[in-house]
Amino acid sequence: MESRKSARRASIQKRIRRIVKGTSECPRLSVFRSNKQIYAQLIDDVAGKTLAAASSREEGMTAAGMNKIQQAEAVGKKIGERAMAAGLSKVVFDRGGYLYHGRVKSLADGARNAGLNF
Repeated sequence: MESRKSARRASIQKRIRRIVKGTSECPRLSVFRSNKQIYAQLIDDVAGKTLAAASSREEGMTAAGMNKIQQAEAVGKKIGERAMAAGLSKVVFDRGGYLYHGRVKSLADGARNAGLNF
């Protein structure tokens, strides 16, 4: 049985995905936020492929004393670097039904600082 909170997020997610589509030239930067970790993917919706990914579970992403907002910014910088290495500079941001606040905003700011435009 789905809770009201996750059902609400799912309906927001569907609404966002109706509008935001990723292509190979301008992929979708998708964010998933769990209670402990944060994940980001660059997705080409036309081909159905993930072009690049980064998460806070990777080696060196969680230094001692980093809080979750700082980890999210580090993940944003990492996904930005990987996108630039793949030759991508423009993306569309998919907040995944989460509010653009806190960790999601921090990840977006980190990606922008790394050179991504959205």
